[in-house]
Amino acid sequence: MRLSEPRVPPLEPADWGDQERRGLGAEGAELQANLGGGEVFNVLKTMVHHPDLCAAWMGFSKHLLFDQTLPPREREMAILRIGWLCQSGYEFGQHILISQKAGLTREEIRAVAEGPDAPGWNDHERTLLRAVDELHGDAFISDAVYRKLSAVYDTRQIMDLVFTVGQYNMLSMALNTLGVQLDPGVPEYREYLAL
Repeated sequence: MRLSEPRVPPLEPADWGDQERRGLGAEGAELQANLGGGEVFNVLKTMVHHPDLCAAWMGFSKHLLFDQTLPPREREMAILRIGWLCQSGYEFGQHILISQKAGLTREEIRAVAEGPDAPGWNDHERTLLRAVDELHGDAFISDAVYRKLSAVYDTRQIMDLVFTVGQYNMLSMALNTLGVQLDPGVPEYREYLAL
């Protein structure tokens, strides 16, 4: 975690008014339920400070996390990689848990942090991780990587990949800057990777 305490303290559901509940909306409730229910995530308790932004962001987030065209395992590889590149402890930690449900092993999660040249990736997985690195470093996927992606992905899948990386890059910036702290039970990513 870049900050040891939040700059914007999470707003507890007991303190929400109609605006905050509208900001989170049905998408927020569905997101929370699909990720295990329980206590509302700190990211959502932070986002409700700006109900209009939260409402606009929720539909986009829900699409990219649950309704997109990428296979869940590959979606999680992309999200973990951009979370790692942004050094977002919250993002990477939260998606350790989600990626395990999508079929990634601890060794593969460690390899995502190492990047596309880590041993064990097949050609497509290396290409996927390389695309994330290029988007993060240059806001552009090179022709060579795009050609390799196009051999496996259709246009909608490539678009979902680009928008997923963009969304989680943006979210990592917000999480890091606002100081959103880990939720209970979410592993601290550096400790997890060291085990």
